[in-house]
Amino acid sequence: MPKDLSLLMTEQQNTNTLHIDEMDTMEILKTINQEDQKVALAVENELAAISRAVDAIYKKVSCGGRLIYIGAGTSGRLGVLDASECPPTYGVSPSLVQGVIAGGPQALLNAIEGAEDSLELAKKDLEDIALSEHDVVCGLAASGRTPYVIGGLEYANQLKATTLSICCVENGLISGVAQYPIEVKVGPEVITGSTRMKAGTAQKMVLNMLSTSVMIKLGKVYGNLMIDVQPTNEKLKERAIGIVETCTELSTIEAKKLLETTGYDVKCAILMEKTGLDFASCRDLLLKYQNNVAKVIRQYKK
Repeated sequence: MPKDLSLLMTEQQNTNTLHIDEMDTMEILKTINQEDQKVALAVENELAAISRAVDAIYKKVSCGGRLIYIGAGTSGRLGVLDASECPPTYGVSPSLVQGVIAGGPQALLNAIEGAEDSLELAKKDLEDIALSEHDVVCGLAASGRTPYVIGGLEYANQLKATTLSICCVENGLISGVAQYPIEVKVGPEVITGSTRMKAGTAQKMVLNMLSTSVMIKLGKVYGNLMIDVQPTNEKLKERAIGIVETCTELSTIEAKKLLETTGYDVKCAILMEKTGLDFASCRDLLLKYQNNVAKVIRQYKK
């Protein structure tokens, strides 16, 4: 493991920002924005690797496995963030996508010194969630060399779980441990070593792609609508009504009434209107067709 941080791309000085401390506010903002624009292009260069990772995740998750993100610091927090957003957006169990961070939940708010340096700690954390060969572990480390993440991936490999990694350097150490490595090379940061910036943005973009693509393949999206949205507050109830309106051409009042009869089950509301079947029949058909609304509609028309 290289000890000289200057050898890492994420730790090198950015020649475009050498005098950022002398710039006025608008110049600082323009400089940051110009660097940020490079992130999407760096992600684009890894689309083939991201695609392979998505298919590997879907293969396990569609058979009952889980997606586990593991990381430290900013990377770990981004994994927890993506995992926490899946249940309200797609109606999945909180156990389906999980984020594991070095130092535990308190590390979300405060740095836990030394936690990321332990190869053994990750194994314990993964044992605590009963990791098995049915699961997928995604290691997150901007530097590509975090011991905690390496330890987690090595343990996952021992169990024959599927492993993937996301880093922001070339030939990252975690890339050599994961079965499906993703390397988004965003270059030196605006502020040297501040990987919460471009590297953090890149990791967030890839995580968005991974979880969103898997949820689409699982039938959680109809057209481009999140039909498994959980209406746990007024805003989400309004969104559910809007989704039913869009899919069925019902009025707002009609869509709301229909949703009320289903307990705000968006999928069943759409199917009841499009197929003419009752609630119980729609639920049965969803189970038969892997909760995929489009598949049910193709088979049963009014």
